[in-house]
Amino acid sequence: MYLNVYVPQLQYATGLVSYIHRHLGKPVASTAALAPLTEAFTRAVRTFAAGRQIPRVDFAKGQRKDDVAQKFLAGFTGTEGVLFTGRAQEKVPLFRTRKRRRDDGTSYPWIAAETGVVNQFYCYCVDEDFGPFFLKFCSYFPFNAKLCLNGNEWAKRQAARAGIGFTPLDNAFAAVDDVPAVQAICHGLGPAQTGALLRKWLARLPHPFTRADRAAGYRYDISILQAEFALTQMLDKPVSGRIFFEQVIRDNPGLGRPDRISLIFGRSIYRGRNNHTPATFATRVVTDGVTPSLHVPCKHAQIKQYHKHGRALRTETTINQTTDFGLGKRLTNLPALRQIGYTANRRLLAVQRLSHDPITGAEALHATCDPIVRDDGTRIPGLRLTDPRAQALLHILLVFRLHPAGFTSRDLRALPGELLSRPPDAITPGQATYDLRRLREHGLIERIPRTHRYQVTDTGLRHAMFLTRAHDRVLQAGLAQLNDPAPTALRTANRAYQAALDDLTQRAGIAA
Repeated sequence: MYLNVYVPQLQYATGLVSYIHRHLGKPVASTAALAPLTEAFTRAVRTFAAGRQIPRVDFAKGQRKDDVAQKFLAGFTGTEGVLFTGRAQEKVPLFRTRKRRRDDGTSYPWIAAETGVVNQFYCYCVDEDFGPFFLKFCSYFPFNAKLCLNGNEWAKRQAARAGIGFTPLDNAFAAVDDVPAVQAICHGLGPAQTGALLRKWLARLPHPFTRADRAAGYRYDISILQAEFALTQMLDKPVSGRIFFEQVIRDNPGLGRPDRISLIFGRSIYRGRNNHTPATFATRVVTDGVTPSLHVPCKHAQIKQYHKHGRALRTETTINQTTDFGLGKRLTNLPALRQIGYTANRRLLAVQRLSHDPITGAEALHATCDPIVRDDGTRIPGLRLTDPRAQALLHILLVFRLHPAGFTSRDLRALPGELLSRPPDAITPGQATYDLRRLREHGLIERIPRTHRYQVTDTGLRHAMFLTRAHDRVLQAGLAQLNDPAPTALRTANRAYQAALDDLTQRAGIAA
């Protein structure tokens, strides 16, 4: 979460004028009266770091602050403390005094909201409950701040404190010993814990406002600037996960359409001339190296999905404007916002149901064609797709499916010989038993109870129909076209492709 930390009364010009007149007792409302406060806070930050020997870092333009924090974090050995303080110049909203003129030509000061590039003081810390976080203060009055924290780090520490075993995965759980308990911990993070973190560290770090200010009611409050809600689903086979995600991208290019967006986020999308939803509807596929990611925006929110560390499917909803969902920005709205984010994640996964699942298909292909090795070391050979005997058995299953009373080992001995152009007695009883065992262990046939007869399973029928057609109509027919001296569509396309590839290698100076 990325949170706004601010004093509500000082976010508008009239509140600032009231602070200068009534609280500071200044006769003229000018930001010049606030300059000593800015200087005092700057000195307090420097004195705080020097007195405790805390490293200070001046961030360079374009430098990744997280990379600097990771270096300090790697050498940190305590349970909590300040890693370092940093300074960077950033563009932020602030108040300045401008001269205005009356009708008679005389001037008077006027406080107006503007933007300017000023110093920002970063305090990177480690908390016993929340882990690494940072609190960033603007050096100019009214000293607005930003609090950035990771809820997953909080959940990990609570799980460890409760004695629950888990395997971490970056900002996620790869495995946990007690799933309901960890889920309850994750749901337990709310406004109370977040507010307590801020109050705790405001008491430890240099505070921009004095005790008199705070006693007068000028105290920090929290609002939600950005909240990210993530769902990480671990995969038993990373390769299958990559296949699945690439298929998701191919099958869901229309996720950004208004009808899909309204389904995912549960918000009505209006396309009328007078009642128009201000948003850009699109689906973006971003490739970073070889890891693709899917992005679907909606107003100021976005769902991002990617294959995390080659081990999990990560789905995360980022909300940058709570009012898009009819909620206020105060931290008290966090539970309702969390419900919206997690529901959007699950709705996206529901929309992404594929017409055919490539993971299931890959597993089914291996289950039929690969050998099976039992726990005792026994090996049952698979039905290789290009093996003539295996193809004969698959063809026979299509015939035996029509037998209402099933088939026997003797029935199995007769048909393969015909398909393989062999005499009917060429298949021995031992070979028939061997084939029955292969078909049964791979789930293609099953024995009828209390008989010596077998019947083809539904799985056996589906796999036999598809594998025999793929072998006869695609593999054999395609290879026949490629090797036919007569011009065929596939051979012509192959020659054109090969010619283009040869031309490219020659122009590039690469030996073929």
